[in-house]
Amino acid sequence: MLARLDSHLRNPRVTDVLISSNAGLWIDCGQGLERDSSWAFTEPEIRSLAVDLISRGGRHLDQAHPCVDVRLPGNIRVHAVLTPIAGSGTTIALRIPRTSQLSWEERVSSGFMSERQKEFLQECVLHKRTVLITGAAGSGKTSLLGHLLSDVPATERIVVLEDVAELQILHPHVITLEAQQPNIEGAGGVSMDSLVPHALRMRADRLVLGECRGSEVGAVLAALNTGHTGGGLTLHANSLHEVTSRLQALGYHAGMSMDLLASLARGGLDVVVHLERGEHGRRIAALGEFIQEEGPLALRELSI
Repeated sequence: MLARLDSHLRNPRVTDVLISSNAGLWIDCGQGLERDSSWAFTEPEIRSLAVDLISRGGRHLDQAHPCVDVRLPGNIRVHAVLTPIAGSGTTIALRIPRTSQLSWEERVSSGFMSERQKEFLQECVLHKRTVLITGAAGSGKTSLLGHLLSDVPATERIVVLEDVAELQILHPHVITLEAQQPNIEGAGGVSMDSLVPHALRMRADRLVLGECRGSEVGAVLAALNTGHTGGGLTLHANSLHEVTSRLQALGYHAGMSMDLLASLARGGLDVVVHLERGEHGRRIAALGEFIQEEGPLALRELSI
């Protein structure tokens, strides 16, 4: 089974491999999901595969920890969910990063961005503007963030916070802090929240949050308002104008008032880049910035 899976992981066109007991194995080569009709394994076999993959990443998958993320060699990200949480059977999702990073010119020629958008984003990196990259799963958020940060001058230090490390940054001075799962006795866990103060003590010229999805949003936004400019973060959102509601939901779970969240977002986030993924591939769909209005948090689309 591992050999069959490995053939997909080695395919340079494959970005995602999705496995479940009821639906089989599906791959994504950039044009939508395709099913591997030759894949036929039982629930116990797929469960065993999930446990094995997670253990290879240094974590454990069991009934006490039925939903786990890990990073394997090659920066392959694995997410596994056991039954009965996954009602349709054990589910595994593997995200495979590109082996080589696209250049600015390749991103323009592929239709991912326009020449004007390229110049704008390059200026954002140069002038240390903090960028929030949003979009749905698989839209290219992490890839674009890593690309932007690779243009940071070599004289600066980048400190990255990630639940599971997957950002690829071509830069000589990158420090990654990764959250840690508790051991089987429930001890030793390190949360994203607790990593933020450590990052601030590490002389970060650019502070980066791989994915904003929990209560760490408050600590990171506060840090971005204390001189840690020019970094970036990603956030799941379906459209540019849904970014505010997504941030408000995270702020609510972090115990933040909407006024505080709005103030920190306007002060710490300079540019919002929203990505879309459609039948013609991935692209920058819109650019925006937070503005002061009557409501607690508002975005204005930029004409770029």
